[in-house]
Amino acid sequence: MAEGQYKWGVVIIACMAIFIIVLDSSAMNVAITTLVKDLNTTLSIIQSIIALYALIIASFMLLGSKLQDILGRKKTFLTGVFIYASGTVIATLSINAFMLLLGWAVLEGIGAAMMFPATTTIVGASYQGKDKITAFGIWGGIAAMGAAIGPIVGGIFTTYLSWRLVFGSELLFVALILIFRGYLTESQPTLEWKDLDVVGAILSIVSLVLIVLGILFLTKPEYWAYVVVLLVSGSLLFAVFLLWQRRRINKGLEPLSDISLLKNRIFGLGNLNSILQQIPLAGFLFIIPVFLQQVTHLNAFMTGVALLPASLTIMVFSLLGAKLSSRLDPKYVMMIGFLVSAMGTWILGGTFNINTQIADIIPGTVVFGVGVGLLLSQLTNLTMSAARKDQESDAAGFLNAFKNLGYSMGTALIGVLLLLGVFWGLTASIQSSGLAENMTTTEIQDSLFSYVEKMQTTAPQDIPANLVPQVTQMVDATISSAMQMTFNALALIFFLGFVTSIFIPSRKKQQT
Repeated sequence: MAEGQYKWGVVIIACMAIFIIVLDSSAMNVAITTLVKDLNTTLSIIQSIIALYALIIASFMLLGSKLQDILGRKKTFLTGVFIYASGTVIATLSINAFMLLLGWAVLEGIGAAMMFPATTTIVGASYQGKDKITAFGIWGGIAAMGAAIGPIVGGIFTTYLSWRLVFGSELLFVALILIFRGYLTESQPTLEWKDLDVVGAILSIVSLVLIVLGILFLTKPEYWAYVVVLLVSGSLLFAVFLLWQRRRINKGLEPLSDISLLKNRIFGLGNLNSILQQIPLAGFLFIIPVFLQQVTHLNAFMTGVALLPASLTIMVFSLLGAKLSSRLDPKYVMMIGFLVSAMGTWILGGTFNINTQIADIIPGTVVFGVGVGLLLSQLTNLTMSAARKDQESDAAGFLNAFKNLGYSMGTALIGVLLLLGVFWGLTASIQSSGLAENMTTTEIQDSLFSYVEKMQTTAPQDIPANLVPQVTQMVDATISSAMQMTFNALALIFFLGFVTSIFIPSRKKQQT
C-alpha cells in the first residue's frame, strides 16, 4: 500500500466486489415468482440459472486463481470486473431465460471466478497480524451484508420498480471499483501462459458441471435415467483431475492447483465445512421465498422484509464472531455456529403451515442467522491460515471453488428436495382423496408436473367449483409438509458440519 493511503482502502474495494457477487443470488431469490412470469419460464429453469451462476463461479475458480500467477493479482481482478460488468448489462436487458442465463450465470459467473480468489489474496497480502483477522472479518461481514440486504433490495426493486435494477445498480459498484483501483497493488507474475495446465482446467470445469447438472436433472422425471451417469462421470473426472495434478507435480510441471494443500487437515476440513455451511444457506435463501410467495402470497418486498431479521443477524454475528475468535479458539466458534444453525433450521421446520405468518418464522430465522454469522466469521481466515505465502493463490482458488460449489449444490439439491416433496406429496394426497379415481398414478403425475413446476398453488382450472376449497387446502398442506421435511434435512447437514469441526486441530495444538 502506498504511503499515506487510507489503511482499509484495499479491503473496501475487495468488499465491494464480494458484495455485488453475493447480492445477485440473495436479491434475485425474492424475484423467483416474477422471473417465472416475466420471462415465461418455469421454476426449475430459474432454479437452474441460480444454481449455474454459483456453479460457473466454482468451476472456473481454480483457473481464475491460477491466472493471478500469470497476469498478476490486480490485472486478474480488473479483467474479472470488466467481464462481470458485461454480463450485468446483458442480464439487465434480458427478454428471455436464455439472455438471463448468458448474462447472469455465464458472464457474471466467469467474471466473479476471476474476482473472488483475487479479493482473498489481495486482502491476505495487504494486512498482517490482527489487521489481517479484522480485514477478513470485514470481508466476511460484507459478504453477509450482501446476503442481508439482498432480499430487501430485491423486494423493493421487484415490487415497486423492476427486478432488472438489481443488476443495473451493480454497475455503480463496478464504477467505484474502477475509480479507486489505485489502492490495489500489483503482484509480480511468477508463471507464463505456456505454464498453464489447460488439461487440468478442462477436467476441473467439466467434472464440477457434471456433478451439479446431475443434481439439477432430478427436477425432471424424464431425465432421471441420466442422473446417476452424470454424478458418477463428474466424480470420476474430478478424481482424474486430482491424479493429473499429482502427475504434473511429480514431473516438476506447474499444476493448476497445488493439491498438496488438501493433505493439510485444517485446510481440508475448512473446505469441507465451507461446503457444509453453504449448502443449507443456499437452500434457506431459495425455499423461504418460494414458500412465502406461493403459500402465504406475500409480494417480493414483504418476502424481503421477512428475511431481514435473519440477514441482519448474520451480518452482526459475522462481525462479532471475528472479535470472539481473539478470546475463544476459532474451532469452538465454528462448532457453536454449526450447532446454533442446526437448531435454527430445526425450529423453522416446525413453523410452516397454511396459516404461517411472518412473525412465526422470525425466532427460527434469527437463531439460524446467529449460527451462520459465527460460521462466516471464521471459515475464511481459519482455512487460509493453513496455506504458506507461496500457496495463497491456490488456497484461495480451492476455498472459493468449494464455497461456490456448496452454494450451487445447495440451490440445486434443496430446491429439488422441495419440488419432489410437493410432487410426491400431491400425488399421494390425490390418490388417497379419491379425486382422481379414474386416473392411474402415471396419469396423475403427468398432469401434476407442469402444475408444480410453474409454482401454482391455486386449484387447477378444470376442478369442479365445489371441490376447490378441498383441493386448495390439499396443495397448501402438501407444500407445508415438504417444507418441514426440507428444513429437517438442512438441520442434519449443519449437524454433520458440527461433527466434522471436532476433527480440526485447536489453536494450541497448531502452535505446538
